[in-house]
Amino acid sequence: MVSALDRKVLRDLWHLRGQMAAVALIVACGVASIVTIRTAYDSLRQSLDAYYRDYRFAEVFASLRRAPIALAARISALPGVAAVQTRVVVHVTLAVPGLAEPATGRLVSVPEQRAPMLNDLHLRQGRYLAARSRDEVIASEQFAQANQLQLGDTLGAIINGRWQRLHIVGIALSPEFVYQIGPGWFFPDDKRYGVLWMGHEALATAFNMQGAFNDVALSLSPGADEQEVRSRLDRLLGLYGGLGAIGRADQQSNRFITDEISQLRVSGAIVPAVFLAVAAFLVHIVLARLVATQRPQIGVLKAFGRSNAELGLHYAKLVIGVELAGAVAGAAFGLWLGGGLTALYAAYYRFPLLQFAPGWGVLGLATLVSAGSGLLGALGAVRRATRLPPAEAMRPEPPPRYRRGPLESPGLSRVLGPVGRMVLRTLARRPGRALVTASGIGLACGIIILGRFTLDSVDALADYEFNVRERQDVTLTFAEPRPARVRYELANLPGVLRAEPYRGVPVRLVRAYRSRRTAIVGLEPGAELRQVADFDGRHRALPPDGLLLTDKLARVLGLVPGDRVTVEVLDGARPTLVMPVVGLVDEPIGTLAYMDADGLHRLLHEGRTISGAALAVDTRALPALYDVLKHMPAIASVTLRGPTVASFDETLARSHGMITAYIVGFAVLIAFGVVYNTARIALSERARELASLRVLGFTRAETSRILLDEQGVLAIASLPFGFVWGYGGAALLVLAFDTELYRLPFVLHPDTYAYAVIVILVAAVVSALIVRRRIDLLDLVAVLKTGD
Repeated sequence: MVSALDRKVLRDLWHLRGQMAAVALIVACGVASIVTIRTAYDSLRQSLDAYYRDYRFAEVFASLRRAPIALAARISALPGVAAVQTRVVVHVTLAVPGLAEPATGRLVSVPEQRAPMLNDLHLRQGRYLAARSRDEVIASEQFAQANQLQLGDTLGAIINGRWQRLHIVGIALSPEFVYQIGPGWFFPDDKRYGVLWMGHEALATAFNMQGAFNDVALSLSPGADEQEVRSRLDRLLGLYGGLGAIGRADQQSNRFITDEISQLRVSGAIVPAVFLAVAAFLVHIVLARLVATQRPQIGVLKAFGRSNAELGLHYAKLVIGVELAGAVAGAAFGLWLGGGLTALYAAYYRFPLLQFAPGWGVLGLATLVSAGSGLLGALGAVRRATRLPPAEAMRPEPPPRYRRGPLESPGLSRVLGPVGRMVLRTLARRPGRALVTASGIGLACGIIILGRFTLDSVDALADYEFNVRERQDVTLTFAEPRPARVRYELANLPGVLRAEPYRGVPVRLVRAYRSRRTAIVGLEPGAELRQVADFDGRHRALPPDGLLLTDKLARVLGLVPGDRVTVEVLDGARPTLVMPVVGLVDEPIGTLAYMDADGLHRLLHEGRTISGAALAVDTRALPALYDVLKHMPAIASVTLRGPTVASFDETLARSHGMITAYIVGFAVLIAFGVVYNTARIALSERARELASLRVLGFTRAETSRILLDEQGVLAIASLPFGFVWGYGGAALLVLAFDTELYRLPFVLHPDTYAYAVIVILVAAVVSALIVRRRIDLLDLVAVLKTGD
């Protein structure tokens, strides 16, 4: 049987349906954001884990110069090693049909006969390699699709200095290359960098590696100590030019994808928390004002014997009803959006099978969190409702004590007029309520700023990377360090206006128990194309006898300027040195160390050898340059400015843009809900007052202005609060998205603030139009009889 208090809950819900609908909308946005992002995260995480497990993704990787195949038996005997896959891996320049620019191919050897192996292939199309074939390859799906390559197509390649045609017989995926990223690149370019799998004998013979290997992958036994296995492997490979073993966590493809998926998790924790905080705040406002208008009813109920617990439960039911309605709608919408977001990510992540994980536990958690946040917001109002003695509650709330203030001065009265004085007097007499309302609208404004922050940050990152730090048109990387005379040959290539060589050497930096594998890059004095600069554009001079580290690398290793760090060179004679850290550079991408090129040559006891070069090129001569580069056997990779910029925009804009679109969409809905709710609450509270003014002769326009001007003042006053909330939220996101691959700089453009202001003002105008219509339709007799 439905009790009288339960019927009152239903009547209150119907009477406050506009306000409660706005609250439910905000709750739905918060729950939908949790479910959307968490569902996408769980789906991608489970799909990735299944892919790694089913296709035996290796756990340790190592590259080296050359080692005899017999060494594989000694590697297998290392404690903790479960399986070993030795192979030949080389980078070559490719001529791709329909592609004017030279592409870079990573040739990876696989067994001649199909057999289970680490980093196994999932064939999407075609067949496996024929036994003893010399020119057959299997192409990665990303590369094939980007260049519209089909089975039977041929590629031109420089194989150990000789031009050779490669025939595509299959298209496949591998867990090792979910992200295809070229050597020295930070972002994928599937059109100009691809992985090709070739028979081991064919590839080894082509590069004089018969009976040898230059790359090895390991899987570990359960419970094995990865660090210990890597240390033992490094000692074995040190005599053969080993470049240092890395674990799965540092493998380039895995690191990119796990960082992006982890960012989903961060977004799914921070943003919904803000949404639900706004919902709790609104519930508090609605319920606090409802209690204030229902004082006489509360007094009567208590006089008739209703206990504080019963009244508290009554208002809690009101809250829970709204919260559950919003949670159910948000959960359904979030599941639908989560499926769509997962499908968008699946277009870029290459999995053999995408597992959609709706996450029923997340649904339950989101519902509980939303209900809990609503009850938390209602707690103060319910306590006030149950604390009132019956006799006091049945009396109307006493009006504020009248005092003559600045608004009553004749000069200000003439400027403001009667309506303006009423508006400001109402706000001045209840400053706490005005402050709380402005803060609530400001939260909505802050969410919008927070949602658009990543777009500003990525734009600033792109501007820094391609207009300050990397300004060359073409970057060449050699397969092996080249002698100094090559710089003059580069300067004479077609269309080259300026050539700036650089020297890069792989190293391991060690500080106590911390270490990182990175590279020391030596740039020549006066370099203009590739420069070392802080994010604010300030260029840094390179030290001749010490290291200039990126600030992130220094933080990872626990270094500050003046400290000394052990440098294990992983190339050439492989010396181990102790060098000072002379400075830090605020670079938001990568973790590198820099030196003056001459100082690096002295350190390595070598001539002025170069590892590559940055080129400024006359765009009219680019086709001729591309044609020459396609036939240069010494080049391991070619990076072009235009495609790199496009890849940067696509990669970061995609990873942050999709989430940003959801956040901004939800934020706009919340902004409207907050502004509309405050206006409707104000109308509910002051309907009797406005009706009285109408009876006293005020026009509809004047009556509406009293309420709408008050809401306008609150909306404008909320903007500083919104700027503070948005600024603080953006600062938190900067801390959350701080990885070794890239860091989001703290940048908020004026356009973002302007966008948030426009959304709040538009929401205020739309709400004003709706409320104005309700004011015009007020039943004066019915309103004035209320409370009599």
